[in-house]
Amino acid sequence: MTLRRVNVVILVLLVIAFLIILHRNLLNLNDFLKQENQDTAPGMVLPFETDFLSDHKVIRSGEEIPVVITAPEERLGAAVTAMNSIYRNSKANVVFNIVTLNESVVHLRTWLSKTDLKHKIIVFDLKILTGKISTDPQKVEAVKPLTFARFFMPVFLPDAEKAIYLDDDVIVQGDIQELFDTSIKPGHAAAFSEDCDTASSKGIVRGAGNQNSYIGFLDFKKEAIKKLGMRANTCSFNPGVFVANLTEWKQQNITSQLEFWMERNAKEDLYSKTLADSITTPPMLIVFYKQHSNIDPMWHVRHLGVTGAGNRYSPQFVKAAKLLHWNGHYKPWGRSSTFSDIWDKWYIPDPTGKFHPIRRHAEEK
Repeated sequence: MTLRRVNVVILVLLVIAFLIILHRNLLNLNDFLKQENQDTAPGMVLPFETDFLSDHKVIRSGEEIPVVITAPEERLGAAVTAMNSIYRNSKANVVFNIVTLNESVVHLRTWLSKTDLKHKIIVFDLKILTGKISTDPQKVEAVKPLTFARFFMPVFLPDAEKAIYLDDDVIVQGDIQELFDTSIKPGHAAAFSEDCDTASSKGIVRGAGNQNSYIGFLDFKKEAIKKLGMRANTCSFNPGVFVANLTEWKQQNITSQLEFWMERNAKEDLYSKTLADSITTPPMLIVFYKQHSNIDPMWHVRHLGVTGAGNRYSPQFVKAAKLLHWNGHYKPWGRSSTFSDIWDKWYIPDPTGKFHPIRRHAEEK
């Protein structure tokens, strides 16, 4: 009789334990659903990690590597492809901080739900650009608000000491940990790849000003530029890929300095007349003049989006590059791009069917 009572007690305890576990799981599910349905607002960070969706989860340990990338609606496929190339070529603990506009959040979330990318969605507040960009109707059309997101990295990552910024038209073939480990000199807030480096200098844009030096981006006839004492032939750098020391960035008030020159340009038109659409480059060139470190040139092989890029780089060189950047008019998801087969390798189809890479062979069918 005593033994029977003991068995009953054990059974009751097991049932109680099961009910407690079930209750906790239901509470967690309820919290998750509440988070999913809450309204978004400009400036809100929306954590949405989807590692649990993967059937082939890679164990990722070590310090987090924050990567900031923008995702405008018409280029969501570019951002997802770039992130996928990073994730699949590294076992590092990468967290993608995706800056987008409110209108794209649902589309982006749907797409990312088909991946196992660890990420946070950040809604960019357009009001932050008030008074900082030209009101000229012809120039306003060319302005792409999200290109300025890189200026506000410490705002998006208040607790991070170091981070990587990447344009969306890149593919990463190396281990992103290597780029993150780039040495940044004391007193420097960022490391860039200079336009005169040996890896990409052969791909310099011709016929659009001197795009490998400061004179190609700034109007040295303007008094405000003259007073800075910068040499016009100083080698420029491309801010589409860089590693930032965010602690130093905040100490030097880099964001405020960049905003100052944005406002100054809006009033005085300080940028070069031959400047294409790289309107984020001039203020960064001013603020980081002779005050930046360098990244390995193979971590920013660029100009793949300009005419004749296929003749500048051999397939062997492109294969060896750690990071490829299709800056220029021709993008790898478009019809006329070179080396688009590399981009295709990492492309994840849009589950909504809104985004489609354009391919010649598809048009010919």
